[in-house]
Amino acid sequence: MALNNFCLVCGGTGCESSKADDIFKNLRTAVEAHGLTGQVQVVKTGCFGFCEKGPIVKILPDESFYVEVKPEDAEKIVAEHLVKGRPVKELLYKTADQVTAKTEEDIQFYQKQIRIVLRNCGIINPEDVQEYIARDGYLGLEKVLFEMTPQQVIDEVKKSGLRGRGGAGYPTWLKWTNTSKTPADQRYVICNADEGDPGAYMDRSTLEGDPHSVLEAMTIAGYAQGATKGFIYIRAEYPLAIHRLEVAMKQSREMGLMGKNILGSGFDFDIEIRLGAGAFVCGEETALIQSIEGKRGMPVPKPPFPSVSGLWGKPTSINNVETYANIPVIITKGGDWFASIGTATSKGTKVFALTGAINNSGLVEVPMGTTLREIVYDIGGGIKGGKAFKAVQSGGPSGGVLPAASLDTPIDYESLTKIGSMMGSGGLIVLCESDCIVDVVKFYLDFSVEESCGKCAPCRIGGRKLLNILDKITKGKGTLEDLATMEQIGFAMQRASLCMLGGTTPNPILSTIKFFREEYLEHIEQKKCRAGKCKDLVTYTVIADKCIGCTVCARKCPVNCISGERKAPHVIDQSKCIKCGACFDACKFGAILVS
Repeated sequence: MALNNFCLVCGGTGCESSKADDIFKNLRTAVEAHGLTGQVQVVKTGCFGFCEKGPIVKILPDESFYVEVKPEDAEKIVAEHLVKGRPVKELLYKTADQVTAKTEEDIQFYQKQIRIVLRNCGIINPEDVQEYIARDGYLGLEKVLFEMTPQQVIDEVKKSGLRGRGGAGYPTWLKWTNTSKTPADQRYVICNADEGDPGAYMDRSTLEGDPHSVLEAMTIAGYAQGATKGFIYIRAEYPLAIHRLEVAMKQSREMGLMGKNILGSGFDFDIEIRLGAGAFVCGEETALIQSIEGKRGMPVPKPPFPSVSGLWGKPTSINNVETYANIPVIITKGGDWFASIGTATSKGTKVFALTGAINNSGLVEVPMGTTLREIVYDIGGGIKGGKAFKAVQSGGPSGGVLPAASLDTPIDYESLTKIGSMMGSGGLIVLCESDCIVDVVKFYLDFSVEESCGKCAPCRIGGRKLLNILDKITKGKGTLEDLATMEQIGFAMQRASLCMLGGTTPNPILSTIKFFREEYLEHIEQKKCRAGKCKDLVTYTVIADKCIGCTVCARKCPVNCISGERKAPHVIDQSKCIKCGACFDACKFGAILVS
């Protein structure tokens, strides 16, 4: 009996944590119970990207797209959809105005996306090399080994205009050229999968959903640069990505796609996985190299650059996961095809992890040049709860915080840099009116300070000084001179830090002082936090006219600072209040004023 239906179940980390594995098992059990084993195949894929609505189940060939699926829904999907041919309407995606969308194409989240890096995520079983091959996998490797010289490969990458997706935007072809032209008896290629930005998970999801694309790309890179050895440096906190990489590497070796004499071409190339301990600074290439060598992950001065003297003193090129995932498509479809997407200086697409106060959080892959407004409103569905947009933080903890006036900025390397931010690895965190800019910046500074390796004084001392000043401002003890001091320290860190961790740490402060100065002034001059997030600047009081004396707030208060008779207005003792907000959350009558 021929297969005529496929059940694709999201198997990314996010959905796995929401019982996607139970959904997968229950679907297989239900398929067997209904006698459909020969007709229906249940497949666990990588991330679909629409994380806000996971777990996701997609039925082929009719493309029905089920969201927020629970393990108990598996029987209904099989009995109703696969047996009777009737889609389960209550599991289909519904728009804000309750219009049912049956397929991905009907869902606004996907309509402006172009999936190159994520082309196979949510479509194939990442643990089956045959499924990757069926979608033109390893076709690029075959082409370069038997039809192209190493220089022709680099020329094709140059024609594509691909720039590094790790944040710096360095031309990929130039990095490969520098490595290939440096005389050596051994060269290395490294995949930087040490993704450490808060809220970022693009590289992890790519490896979980399409590991062979990175293995194929690294092998192509090795051929182009005369390297026979590659390393994937990935943090140990990504167990699912590591597992799928290990499975993919085993399959590739068994099929002659990695190792000695690949596909009978005479070219040798193998890859090892090296686990990082989660240090953010090891995303910097020289610190990463130090870690692979077994040393403490700390940056070293450049030059020499890794292309000249990298891993164990040999020429080494380092690209991140997203950069590599583009390579097989560039080879198979051509550099001109890739260059036709994007802007004049930023070609192709960019993957973003869209998170924060947004209705549709998830992974987004859009052409370079797409505006922030399109991502936030057309793809992201706008701000949660109908609240007002305040800002978007781009580029992780090292990026800038951009106001509403920047929403029409096209996303490309130069445009973001011009307005005081950066592309970074691809985190986009949306902030709304309920967020305090100073508090958010303090969070990012705290992260950067904790992750500093401490090797250079500008980062070690400057970052701590900035954090201390921010802490003082959030406690109502700041002065106007503090703003000038932070700018002075920030500019010094940008110029004098050993690596880009220290050089970009002040970006959130400098951009917010520029765009949200009035919010700093409120904290300093009025001792006020408009969002109510800085506890030392918040006062909770009872509105007597609205208080019915239900006593709920008094019972919820952890320090017993609320008093009053039943059915009479209550009072908060400000000398005892710890500003926890429990009274505000508990009150159902809007009788607690936050000021």
